[in-house]
Amino acid sequence: VQLQASGGGLVQAGGSLRLSCAPSRRTYSNYATGWFRQAPGKEREFVASISWSSGSTAYADSVKGRFTISRDDAEDTVHLQMNSLKPEDTAVYYCAAELDPTGRATPAHHYEYHSWGQGTLVTVSS
Repeated sequence: VQLQASGGGLVQAGGSLRLSCAPSRRTYSNYATGWFRQAPGKEREFVASISWSSGSTAYADSVKGRFTISRDDAEDTVHLQMNSLKPEDTAVYYCAAELDPTGRATPAHHYEYHSWGQGTLVTVSS
């Protein structure tokens, strides 16, 4: 499945952004979806993921309580609501999807995903 990520931009510390991830051509209702980010000079790291059926979610400790991942099945889109943003949240954010027959998985490692979006840049100024 091809994915399109959007919603990045420049925001001041303490502000909010909402990222969106949508399939380009077909529904990905049977796919677990995750968000990862990569800051300059750093490795790609897990941010959050959501199952496609059970509603289960998983978060990195660094974003718990500030970020919320959700699915909008009517729009066939997964959102990442980011609140209380910090300069250290600055990175290129990528969404990823992986077929999940169980409907309950919330993969948290990049190697568990085979479909990736192009990335959207989030810059948080201090």
